[in-house]
Amino acid sequence: MVDSSVVLAGQTLAYTFYTSVIILLMLWFGIKVTSKGKSTKVKPGAFYAFVIFLTVLGVSLHVVTLNTIPWTSLDVNMKNIVPDRTFEITVEDHEFKLPSKTLKMEVGEIVMFSVESKDLTYGFGLFRKDNTMVMQMQVVPGHRNDIIWKFEKPGVYTIRSTEYSGPKGIAMIVKDAVEVVETL
Repeated sequence: MVDSSVVLAGQTLAYTFYTSVIILLMLWFGIKVTSKGKSTKVKPGAFYAFVIFLTVLGVSLHVVTLNTIPWTSLDVNMKNIVPDRTFEITVEDHEFKLPSKTLKMEVGEIVMFSVESKDLTYGFGLFRKDNTMVMQMQVVPGHRNDIIWKFEKPGVYTIRSTEYSGPKGIAMIVKDAVEVVETL
């Protein structure tokens, strides 16, 4: 699985290019329509060719980036995957209740985080030491809230709520709650 920070960097470049092309189209169209002189009209053939190009480029970007998102295959095939390890976590009264102080797993294991809310809608997110997010899900009371993940390298992660759950929600942080090691 590709690290989510690599995916974000690649998608940032691709979509920055795409939006720049769209802005150029809008600029070109605006200049042609508002300028005075003989060529104030936008030729329909050129305009539609550019719109078709943008459509093909946009659809291509979505098709290409779909396969770069690391959790897609895990999420789509979740019902057919038997996780190596499952952690049952409860959230109630703005507090994560973990099965142990530190959730430990090995690199390469497929892990399921099964999170149950007893009262409000919360978020469940894992964050790196540099505060970038690895993954997250919304935790809705009365529903199954499972997320499957495969960690490709060792690390220590913090659990945070990623959903607004009132003023107390900002303090919903469990530092160094998840530890991924080479071998246990």
